[in-house]
Amino acid sequence: MRKLVITENMTLDGVIDMAEGWFDPLNENVDQSDITAANTEHREEADALLVGRHTFETFRDFWPKQTNDPTGVSRYLNTVDKYVVSSTLNDPGWQNTKVLRGRLVDEVQALKEAPGRDIVATGSIQLVHALIAANLVDEYRLFVFPVVIGHGARLFDSARAALELLEVRPFVSGAVLLRYSTPSSTSSGTP
Repeated sequence: MRKLVITENMTLDGVIDMAEGWFDPLNENVDQSDITAANTEHREEADALLVGRHTFETFRDFWPKQTNDPTGVSRYLNTVDKYVVSSTLNDPGWQNTKVLRGRLVDEVQALKEAPGRDIVATGSIQLVHALIAANLVDEYRLFVFPVVIGHGARLFDSARAALELLEVRPFVSGAVLLRYSTPSSTSSGTP
C-alpha cells in the first residue's frame, strides 16, 4: 500500500499559510542547497501529488513558467501525476492531472491502494485538514523555518495526533526537517 505523505513548509509557530510571503522557494540570498537536496530525495520516493484546487491553480500558474529552476520542482511538477480535489474545476489545463470529485476518503483510499510510490499532499490547507481528520495520513515531512508570524492557518489547528519521530535534519539556513509517522502507519509496517 502506498503512503500518503503531507509535506509542508511551516513557520516555527506552526503557520503553513504562505499568504504573508514569508517563504520563497527561489530566494537566491539564502543557501537552500541542502533543502533542495532533501526535496529531491522526497520527490524520488513519490509519483503522485494530491492538492486542492487553489494550490493546484497557484502551482499551475507559477511552476511551468520557471525555465531556470535550480530546485527541480518545475520539472517534477510538469511530469508527476497530479490529483486535484475539486467540485468546480473542469479543465485542469496541465498535463498528467486528474480531478477527483468523489467522496474524499474513497478517492484517497483508492489512490493509496493503487500501485506506485508515495502520494504527497502539500499546501492545500483545507484538504490537508480533511486528510488529517479522516486519519488518512501516514507520514508528515515538515520543513520548519526560523520565522514567527503569530497568525495564520496552522497544520494542526484543531487536530490531535500522536506521532512517532522518524528524522530530524537541520539545514544551513536554520530550517529543520521533522519527519513523523502516524501510529496507523507504523503498526502496518510502513516506515
